[in-house]
Amino acid sequence: MNRLKRLFCVAILAMVSVAAQAQYDIDQFFYRGRQMLIDGKYSSAIENFNILARLDSTLFDAYFFRGIAKYNLGDYIGAEKDFNTSLRLNPIYTPAYHYRAITLSRTGKYDMALKDLAEAVDLRPSYTGLYFSRGVTYFLSQQFEKAVKDFNRFIKAEPKAADAYLNRGACYLYLGDTTKALNDYNKAIKINTFDPEGYIRRSRIYAMQEKTDEALTDLDMAIELDSLNTFAFFNRALIRYDKSQIQGALEDLNTVLEQEPGNALTLYNRAIIRAQIGDYNNALDDYDRVIAVNPNNVLAYFNRAGVFLEMGRFRDATDDYSKAISLYPDFAKAYMNRSYAKSQLGQFTSAKKDAEIAQQKIREYQLRTGDSLGQAMFADTTRKYDKLLALDADFAKKDFDNELLQHRDVDIRLKPLFKFNLSSNNGMRMALESKWEDKEIEKFTGEIPIPVELNSIKNSTNLPDNYHMKLAQIMEELSDKEKAKVQGAEISKLYFAKAVADGVENRYNSALENYTQAIKNEPEQTFYYINRGALQAEMIDFISSMENNVQILTLDNSGAARARVKERSSMNYDYAPAIHDMTKAAKLMPKLPFTYYNLGNLYCLSSDLPEAINQYTKAIELYPALSQAYFNRGLVLIYLKDKEKGCIDLSKAGELGVQDAYSVIKKYCIKEE
Repeated sequence: MNRLKRLFCVAILAMVSVAAQAQYDIDQFFYRGRQMLIDGKYSSAIENFNILARLDSTLFDAYFFRGIAKYNLGDYIGAEKDFNTSLRLNPIYTPAYHYRAITLSRTGKYDMALKDLAEAVDLRPSYTGLYFSRGVTYFLSQQFEKAVKDFNRFIKAEPKAADAYLNRGACYLYLGDTTKALNDYNKAIKINTFDPEGYIRRSRIYAMQEKTDEALTDLDMAIELDSLNTFAFFNRALIRYDKSQIQGALEDLNTVLEQEPGNALTLYNRAIIRAQIGDYNNALDDYDRVIAVNPNNVLAYFNRAGVFLEMGRFRDATDDYSKAISLYPDFAKAYMNRSYAKSQLGQFTSAKKDAEIAQQKIREYQLRTGDSLGQAMFADTTRKYDKLLALDADFAKKDFDNELLQHRDVDIRLKPLFKFNLSSNNGMRMALESKWEDKEIEKFTGEIPIPVELNSIKNSTNLPDNYHMKLAQIMEELSDKEKAKVQGAEISKLYFAKAVADGVENRYNSALENYTQAIKNEPEQTFYYINRGALQAEMIDFISSMENNVQILTLDNSGAARARVKERSSMNYDYAPAIHDMTKAAKLMPKLPFTYYNLGNLYCLSSDLPEAINQYTKAIELYPALSQAYFNRGLVLIYLKDKEKGCIDLSKAGELGVQDAYSVIKKYCIKEE
């Protein structure tokens, strides 16, 4: 990954726009955008390249650089799309083939990535960096011999590149040639003695050769070079455990978990050690967390059941063995252990049946394998189930360094409703910023006695200048007109302004009454209905949050989505009045996208998700730059398990400036390998 970042920096520094632009602004945006990429300010870089694309839609390198920014934010769908556009505009632009291949490789599309790299090599056969990237792609697609050939080419051109030796060494290791792998790791360490990666890799070979002292020395060196390298601590824990240095192994696993508290593999190993030393309660806590992260981990249930047996909790043990069996029906040892647990509960008939099933499973396994070792072979493997798992174990290949392994649910909230809020008038609009323009809105805001603007920002404490003085004037004028029994549009604007002010201070009932009075005096004014509908939804949100009974969209750690209600009250909340007001607004002003966006939110909160998608889609059709609509529709689509479409929407939201989109993309749109 470090090499990949260096490649990006080299590309950014080395490349300039092929098409010379006469306009000073274009050159400035290119310079600023590339500099932001180098500085790691990827969202700001995207904003600059968005402007360039609007200035001139034929600037292929603007899309290319924007693709690099998206890649670094984890938005591989968006990056691939931008590289596609770059190549459509310039079919011989080698860097776009190169970095599109890197993106495709990252998403597991190895065949397509290799095709792009072949195209890039044909265009620029002297560019050795392509061979490095293709070697990595061959490695990831498990074509190790081809990977070795490409790394050989790269090393011939750049013999001082330590990363290439590390990667070629990994290929040799998978090909079973530990001698060549060790030689490459030695070479990498000689070239760069300050890189911990070489020592970590070499320690693995020493461990395979049972040279535990040498392995431990290498891992000590890696940790000395990088005291935050959790990979080194994890591996050292395994070596220390093998050398019966139990306390040292626990200390290393604790260090990993201090930095990565949801790392399932580390929790699993610590649980095993804790159980072996009799620390049962803490072992159970670790197993609980492993299962929360990976609910289909058979061994976690099996070993947690063993802890329950040691504690005499036979019913809990029975439940866990049953879960292990449901996940792996041929698990004979789970049947045998469940038989024992049931016998302790006095369930002798059922215990006998489990024992018979276990014996049958063993006989079936022996017939398939020709094995005659008896009960040592419990249908699936001879290994001990309480052995620490290393990084090359099946469990680890998928789960060790995966960002989804966080021991918590991530509450993904919808972007808020649009309504007229107080405006401080301090915001500066960026040149060429895409913004909805509407004469009716401009006319309406100009008639309101306090500064307001239509946005989706929650009430701010940043009040406009002279706000309190203006509010006092409104109160006085409103009182005079009420006494004079004035009606119509003139007083309705005062009611509306007072309602907005009430909303700032969460005086919901007063705000609702003032919006209602405004509507009574001017019943065909669209914007009153928008604000009253939004207020009614806010009232529900406020009340429900006080009662800790908030329905939210929750994406769990396996990437699945579900509805979750934090519930202490049985009260159900009715969004029908808010939906009624927003529907009325849509009828009065059918071309305004924000009413449909708001309806999308309200239907989502009412659990009518298909209709929510329909409303978001209407909003986007009217206003394709409505970033919040893409974000919210993306969340709903992921919730409905249409992850591909949902991730495309989130990518678009990120491109349009919703920075939260990239954290969601990283967690739920990156395919697990």
